Amino acid sequence: MGLSTDNFAETKQNLMKMLKDELPVLRAKAKVSQKTVAEKIGISRQTYSGLETGKREMTWITFLALVAFFQNNEQTKSMLGQLDRFNEGMLKVMESPEYKL
Repeated sequence: MGLSTDNFAETKQNLMKMLKDELPVLRAKAKVSQKTVAEKIGISRQTYSGLETGKREMTWITFLALVAFFQNNEQTKSMLGQLDRFNEGMLKVMESPEYKL
């Protein structure tokens, strides 16, 4: 059963907020600079810094790139799954008929 359009958008926003709140911790645990993360996911260091500080809104594509980056890092790959309801939210979004990149 899919999410309603409102719940779909809300779930995506909640997932992005959860990740945004953990970015400094994830990056520190991965032992990488803002510049390194930004280069790996294809954004500027200034944009990445704005995401960490909340001065910039995260796009869904940037969110997915960050999730991929941190899930493929030995030091951080288990941390995302330990965030409260992160995996559950990801499954709901990915399985929803509304889901499109």
